[in-house]
Amino acid sequence: MIVGFGRLAAAVLLLIAASASAPATAEAPPFRGAIGEFTPAAERRPAPTLPFLDGEGREVTLADFRGKLLVVNLWATWCAPCVKEMPALDRLRRRLEGSNAMVLALSSDRGGIRQVAPFLKKHGVEGLGVWVDPKGAIARAFSARGLPTTILVDWDGREIGRLEGDAEWDSDAALALIRHYLK
Repeated sequence: MIVGFGRLAAAVLLLIAASASAPATAEAPPFRGAIGEFTPAAERRPAPTLPFLDGEGREVTLADFRGKLLVVNLWATWCAPCVKEMPALDRLRRRLEGSNAMVLALSSDRGGIRQVAPFLKKHGVEGLGVWVDPKGAIARAFSARGLPTTILVDWDGREIGRLEGDAEWDSDAALALIRHYLK
């Protein structure tokens, strides 16, 4: 009887040791914004390939950034929660320097560059660059339900997941989420 108990105890100890050394799940760390949590995509689908404009008025697409993890923030100057999170996105950009990630704040303002560039300068948010989609085509193609919406796009141009509403993008929790997907 004692011998049988010893074997059972040894088996239990082996199971505990095996589970302790098993790799952690690939689940992303939680990150919450003002109205909800970051939600991983059920299936990584290709991001839209529609053109938008850079600060010089040149057409670009998200495909031009392949090879980088993109933090695509869909916003507008008239959107109060968007304006609130802009400085945090700019600080996130600084925290990501030297990594393979990039913050791309894409404005859907109809006034385009003429409206967005002075707005960013006035609010001291000059490091994000000017990216505009005056017709809001990218937001529609992403099926964004409102602004702001932030979408992580992987290095192959596929949507990883999204967070709707504003968030503290310069927080340690946001950085942990992004670093999780940089692995």
